[in-house]
Amino acid sequence: MTTETTEDAIAFEIDAQLQDRPDWLYLLREFEALYRHGSAGGSKAIRAHRKKVRDRLSASIAKNAGFVERAPAEKPVTAHFNRALDLGERGAMQGMARALRQVRGRLVWEYGYEKVPPALARKYAYCEVLGPRGPVRSDKLILGFVLFAPNTTYPQHSHREIEESYISVAGAWSENNAAVYAPGSLILNRSGDEHRITTGELDPCLLAYAWTGSSERLTAPGMKLSAPRRKPG
Repeated sequence: MTTETTEDAIAFEIDAQLQDRPDWLYLLREFEALYRHGSAGGSKAIRAHRKKVRDRLSASIAKNAGFVERAPAEKPVTAHFNRALDLGERGAMQGMARALRQVRGRLVWEYGYEKVPPALARKYAYCEVLGPRGPVRSDKLILGFVLFAPNTTYPQHSHREIEESYISVAGAWSENNAAVYAPGSLILNRSGDEHRITTGELDPCLLAYAWTGSSERLTAPGMKLSAPRRKPG
């Protein structure tokens, strides 16, 4: 994902604070719980990433971060959102799914590209909830959700100077065809790591994500697409 500036969402309320928007605060507390209590699986890199995310998130909550309401926006893939929330509320991520349902009508779903391939435009969108473009403002951390339709392939890509984690909320997915991830699973992509996402054939996939990096990089993250590498022989 990338977060290029778009004109399809316009701020209509400014100068509010996070504490004035309890539904959004509860959603961020679900993120905080995930990154505080989830297992690192013995990985020092994942443990360090979890700490970085929760420390930056805790700081935003403690300072009562600024809040900018944006005009809600949908994309074709959000037709699958109800199903994704239903699945999430049945499983390990029910707290996150329920908190997300409370703000569902105020989410700004975006592509992040000026030109999106027609096939991908119907199968993918993301919404930022905390960050430079999120309703909860931060230049230290980006948190959000990405929604995929069933049977989707998101192209192989990498991010420069950004560390990225995904936590499954609903649906099954794989990265680089290496493993299948179920709700509650976390995967970490370090700066420059190439990754491609594929989703299951029957149900949508909803992932929570966190990006860490410098303020300059988070404000203009960008993304590098790369062609899939062919196996020898």
